Amino acid sequence: MVAFLSCRRYCWRGKLLGVGDWLFAWGGSLVDEHDLSRFCCLNPDCDDHAKRGHGNLTVTARYGPRRTRMLRCRTCQGRFSERTGTPLFGTRLSPDTIAGILAHAAEGVGARKTARLLGVHRDTVTRILRQAGDHAQQLHDELVAFSPDDHRSAVR
Repeated sequence: MVAFLSCRRYCWRGKLLGVGDWLFAWGGSLVDEHDLSRFCCLNPDCDDHAKRGHGNLTVTARYGPRRTRMLRCRTCQGRFSERTGTPLFGTRLSPDTIAGILAHAAEGVGARKTARLLGVHRDTVTRILRQAGDHAQQLHDELVAFSPDDHRSAVR
């Protein structure tokens, strides 16, 4: 089950999650499979765009070996995957493998060694790290844009 949220927000019960938290949540222990309140419509032209828990989303199908859900907005009739807007959209790796790649990177292990330890190609490791890094940058920019101004200077 995916703990990443659409609209590039990581949240569980109103609390923003850190990297370690979402890796834990990815395993399914923090996330209810039938709970769609974590998702929002991704269509910018929709009246319910970016509104979580609005009751406008339904599961229309499941696809892939991990039965990823396809969601539909009742307001605009738009369809999207539950992984859309996350760094894992379009990947075929298991959540455990992706968590392993990110954990190795956090510990400073190189791409070749990570690939050898996890049994994946080194280009796969690089691609996953690039996607996660780009997503983290977007999340950071979005969260900094909403942070309150600090009128203190850098030097006290």
